[in-house]
Amino acid sequence: MKTLFTYTLILLSFWAQAQKKEKDKNLPQGNEAFAEKKYAEAEAEYRISESKNPKKSIASYNLGNAVYRQNQATEAKYHFATAAKNAKTKQEKHRAFHNLGNTLMKDKDYANAVEAYKNALRNNPADEETRYNFALAKKFLKDNPPKKNDDKSKDKKKQKEDQKENKKNQDQKDKDKDKNQGKNDSKEGKDKDKGKPQPQPGGISKQRLENLLDAVNNEERKVQDKVNKKKVLTSPKKTEKDW
Repeated sequence: MKTLFTYTLILLSFWAQAQKKEKDKNLPQGNEAFAEKKYAEAEAEYRISESKNPKKSIASYNLGNAVYRQNQATEAKYHFATAAKNAKTKQEKHRAFHNLGNTLMKDKDYANAVEAYKNALRNNPADEETRYNFALAKKFLKDNPPKKNDDKSKDKKKQKEDQKENKKNQDQKDKDKDKNQGKNDSKEGKDKDKGKPQPQPGGISKQRLENLLDAVNNEERKVQDKVNKKKVLTSPKKTEKDW
C-alpha cells in the first residue's frame, strides 16, 4: 500500500497532453497545481473540467486523486467509481478500479475492495501492484468477515422477544398494582369502621344491646314509680286520736 499513487503524476501528464487538443484549460491547470501539491486548487480546476466534460473519465479520475490527497477517501470513492463507469479503454478502467479499491481499503470496506481490485486485474492482469493489493484485501476480509444477515435476523428476533417480555412484565405489574390497591381500599374501609359498634352474634351490636337494656330499665322504673304512686293514694289515712 506504500506505492498507492506511484503512477498518478505520470497519468496526469499523459492525459493533460491529450486534453490540450480539446482546449480544456482547467485540466492542465489542475495538473500543475497537483504537481505542486496544491490539492485544493487542483480540486477546483478538476471540478470545472468535469462539469464541462461529464462523460469523460479523466477529470473524474484526477478529481478523485486530488480529493484523496486531502484525506477525503469517501468522496474520492465516488469520483473513482464515476471514472470507472465512463472509462473507454482498459487502461483507464484498470487505473480507476485500482484507486477505487484503495479508497475502499481505507474505509475498511474489504469486501468491495476485493471486487474493485478484481475488476482492475480483469483490465490489466499483469499489474503487480494491483495483484498485491488484491491479495492484501482478501487477507483483511478473511480476518474481518462482515456480519451475516442471519445475525441481523437474530438481533431482530431477540428485540421482538424482549419487547414481548417487557410487555408481559408490565401487564403483571399493572395487575399487582390493581390487586394491592384493592387490598388498600379494603384496609381503609376496615380502618373507617373502627369506633363503630361491631356486630355481635344474633345480628345485634353491643352498643345497641346496651341501649335497649337502658330503655327497658327506664320503662321498669316508670312503671314502678306509677305503682308506688297508686299505693300512696289508696292507703287509709290514719287519724290521730284526740285525747
